[in-house]
Amino acid sequence: MKKRVISLIACLMFASMFTLGAQASDNGNGEKVKTKVMSFNIHHGADVGNKLDLQRIADVIRDSGAEIIGLQEVDRYYSARSDLKDQPKELAEMLGYHYAYGANLNLAPAAGQTENRQYGTAILSKYPILEANNVFLSSFGKEQRGLLHAVVNVKGVRVNVFNTHLGLDVQSRMVQAQEIIEIASAQEGHSVLVGDFNATPDSEEFKLLLQSGLFVNAFEGIEDAYTFPVVNPNRTIDYILTSPGAEHENQRVINTDASDHLPIVSDVTFKRPIPGLDKK
Repeated sequence: MKKRVISLIACLMFASMFTLGAQASDNGNGEKVKTKVMSFNIHHGADVGNKLDLQRIADVIRDSGAEIIGLQEVDRYYSARSDLKDQPKELAEMLGYHYAYGANLNLAPAAGQTENRQYGTAILSKYPILEANNVFLSSFGKEQRGLLHAVVNVKGVRVNVFNTHLGLDVQSRMVQAQEIIEIASAQEGHSVLVGDFNATPDSEEFKLLLQSGLFVNAFEGIEDAYTFPVVNPNRTIDYILTSPGAEHENQRVINTDASDHLPIVSDVTFKRPIPGLDKK
């Protein structure tokens, strides 16, 4: 009888330990942490009919369950086309998220306004943003492009989130891709690169990013992941790239006409670094 009681107690202790271990893993205290990443060119909050509706953009993000989002074509006090609103701040408030903003265009205030007219990219995050900065990429006298970098604390794991909107010609994009590689290679920890690359998967500039060894395509092997145009999409130009060690699942293109691009999302799982061993 005594042996049975001891065995029962041991079983209960084992079950309890297993449950606690599962909870720890779910809370990001295990060997891996999972998050959902999105890339979304929001066309300054205007849909395919050019109707401004920032709330609809927020609804698409919320419904997707995305926790880290890279947005392109984001206005900040820019003009009447976006009601002179601070779009990254408003979207963050709608979602209850943290945010970082990179102004690639920073112009004098509109008539009767005091804030500079800005246009660029934003990162929204459910998790704390520890630091952020925006680096201008070579743009050769054309529309200024940039790389917004935010360090995000994902359940105790440092993740470098990069967001960009590359140029419209191949030569510019090749140089910009190389600059992104140089910037990203100087960072420690896991990385995510999202954005509107204005380039297809078979392009030399996209291949350059993958050949660097810093990134893999989260949508590799996913057929017809077309993001543009919204009506009858036939091109993939929006991407989620991650560090090679990350795992990807539930990749999908979201069918919505809230913008002139289709947003993409993927679950991304990172392995927790081992102190003193893992550098990347």
